[in-house]
Amino acid sequence: MSKQNIMIVEDEEDIQELIQYNLIKNGFNTTGYFSGEAALNDISKALPDLVLLDLMLPGIDGLEVCKRLKKNEETNNLPIIMITARGEEEDVVKGFEQGADDYITKPFSPKILISRIKAVLRRNNNEKYDDNSIVTIHELTITPSKYEALLDKTPLKLTNAEFKVLHLLASKPGWVLTRYQIIDEIKGEDYEVTDRSVDVLMVGLRKKMDKYGHYIETVRGVGYRFKA
Repeated sequence: MSKQNIMIVEDEEDIQELIQYNLIKNGFNTTGYFSGEAALNDISKALPDLVLLDLMLPGIDGLEVCKRLKKNEETNNLPIIMITARGEEEDVVKGFEQGADDYITKPFSPKILISRIKAVLRRNNNEKYDDNSIVTIHELTITPSKYEALLDKTPLKLTNAEFKVLHLLASKPGWVLTRYQIIDEIKGEDYEVTDRSVDVLMVGLRKKMDKYGHYIETVRGVGYRFKA
C-alpha cells in the first residue's frame, strides 16, 4: 500500500520542519509550501490525501486557500485541517464555513497532530454511502451517495459540515442531540470545539432552509433535534 501524502502549507520554517519530521516518522510522505499561492499552483500536479493549512499566511491567507480548494471541482473533496496560532473561535467557525474538516491550535503536540490527521483520513475513507441510506422527511430528501439534499425539490447548497449535520438530524427525527454529540458524529472523537461554533453552523443551515428552517428545533440548554 502506497504512503499517503500530506501537503503542509506553513510559512514558519521551524514549524514546517517539525511537522514534516513527525509525519515522515509516522509513515507519511510530505510536500511543504511556505505560501498559499505556491500550494494552489502545485496542487493539481499531484493531489495530496490531506492538506495541513496554516490560517496566517503571507499573501493569500489560509481561509482564502481553503475557499478556493473547496470551490475547485478537482480539490473540493480534499480533507483540510486548519492550523491557527490565534485560538480565536471566529477563525475556526469561518474555516468550517469554508468546508475545513478539523483544526489544531499552536503550539500543539506532534502526537495529537498525528492522531487528528489519522482520524480525518479515516473518516474521509469511511464516508461512503449507498442508495439505501436515502432519508425522506417532510419536504426534505437526502441522498448521501450523491451528496445531495433536496428541499421541496430544490437542491440545497451546503458545506460538508452542514450536509453531515442535516443528514444526522434528519436521520433521527425527534431525537435530541447535544452539541457535542453532533460534533463527535461529524468530526470524530476528542474534537476541540465551542458551543458557539455549533450554534453558528445551525444558524447558517436554517437560513439556507429558508421557510423550512423551523424543522431544526433548538432544545434550550441541551442541543438540537429535527421535527418529527
